[in-house]
Amino acid sequence: MTAKKIHLGPAQIACDLGDGSERGEYVNQDYILHTLGRPHRAINLMYCYYPLDEGWPARASTLPMPDGGKVGYAWDYAYDDYFPYTGGLEGDTTGEVFQQMSDVRRHGQDVILTLAMDCGVSDAQLERIADDLAPFGRLMLRINHEAMGQWFAFNKRYTYQQVGDFFVRFHRILKARAPHIRTVLCVGDGHVQPTGRLKYEDEFAEAIRVADMWSADTYLSLHWGWPFDIAEPGGNSHKRVTNEAILEGLNFEYERFMARGEGKTRDFVLSEFNADGDVSGPYEQATQITDFYRQLPVKAPFITGVTLYQFRDRGRLGLEIEDPSNPAVGYAQPILEAYKAIMQTAPYLPAITDRVEYHESLATQDAAHNGCAFFPANLRWGGSEDADGIALVLEFEKSPTFCEITFANEDAPLNLMLEINGRWFYKAPDVTSIDLMPAFFATNSNAKHNNLSSDAGDACFAMDLRIFAPPPGGTNDPGQGDGWETNYRTTMQKTPEMRIRYAPVM
Repeated sequence: MTAKKIHLGPAQIACDLGDGSERGEYVNQDYILHTLGRPHRAINLMYCYYPLDEGWPARASTLPMPDGGKVGYAWDYAYDDYFPYTGGLEGDTTGEVFQQMSDVRRHGQDVILTLAMDCGVSDAQLERIADDLAPFGRLMLRINHEAMGQWFAFNKRYTYQQVGDFFVRFHRILKARAPHIRTVLCVGDGHVQPTGRLKYEDEFAEAIRVADMWSADTYLSLHWGWPFDIAEPGGNSHKRVTNEAILEGLNFEYERFMARGEGKTRDFVLSEFNADGDVSGPYEQATQITDFYRQLPVKAPFITGVTLYQFRDRGRLGLEIEDPSNPAVGYAQPILEAYKAIMQTAPYLPAITDRVEYHESLATQDAAHNGCAFFPANLRWGGSEDADGIALVLEFEKSPTFCEITFANEDAPLNLMLEINGRWFYKAPDVTSIDLMPAFFATNSNAKHNNLSSDAGDACFAMDLRIFAPPPGGTNDPGQGDGWETNYRTTMQKTPEMRIRYAPVM
């Protein structure tokens, strides 16, 4: 067995995923990882911040309607019905949003935080939020998304110019206090405008110029009347468009972003994207999404990431539908298997490269280094697009019956993400051993060597077991010194032990 240093870099187009919103609950990252077989670049969490409102921080849908009114639309509430952001001057950093961001980062993913906000909050409140988010590494902050719309509370209360100015104000506060956080401006909807300009392009001109990332929310089909009506022929609460129309719209928007952004390119991402099964049905949903992801690298090569909305949904906008009889349970739609296949195509796979100059044989024993000269091994987690890890090169006589890795007791328990044969595993700090056999099951759709099974024959082969170390608490540690905002460093002191067997125990 040999070991080598490896580097985790970005995919051509990143796969991101929405997890929880006004339409569904948050699903823990262990379940998502086991279901899909690999982590995402980032997970999008949807929250709102209206601390000046009466009733805050209750969720909007739990508050009584003014004057006994009734809700007839998803955005009729006093403020946006996302989960309340409980940080800032009024709160603390122990609430649900911080637990979820930690869960995301422990599992080797970055955070996209969507935050719908009252534009009247003070600089002091925004400064505290910047401080709240600083330990979460290379977080992407989507401030007042779909800002050219008219449904969110911030659009109902403020002019488009005021919404644009608020974005700029918050962006500048972030750059002063947490410059590693990237701001995402979402003023695209994936459609060509008959005016030849973006909606409210002048009002958002300065926001376009300063934003770190540009974004569009677009759906191939969408039933926005959910859950208050049903999408039926002749109705006016749903839409359905072609892949070609959306791709044309994205090209139009990128040209306008570049024109108003002084020709300086930014990452341009789709921050919400899907086809709604309420409109298309489950089979067309899967085939249309597959075709879109296939065309995207060619027809819109400037797109650097796509966030699928979402993992589990109460309606039909999820890879799973939430069981109405048990919200803790979801059942898969055809789009789930289609999406798993998309995640394994080249444009959407993160790049893992060898650093061959560090290649060493673990056969060279050295007691002073706890088993071999390669260890202790230093690992660096800069984020899901920039991390330094190690790989153990495993030699197999044939497909194993048992394949297990055990980590020796360490002074600092290890929080790890492991990958072998296209299948990823999570090791929590208090876990000692991980069973790697799912990487060899015939049902492992992520497998690079997908012909491995119990009767695969006696052919010998080698395979990398790749190991990365995200922060165990989900946050970076200021005590690690310079660069702590974007890097978390771990030392693996000892050589892990492999148990590989080729037959049942006698």
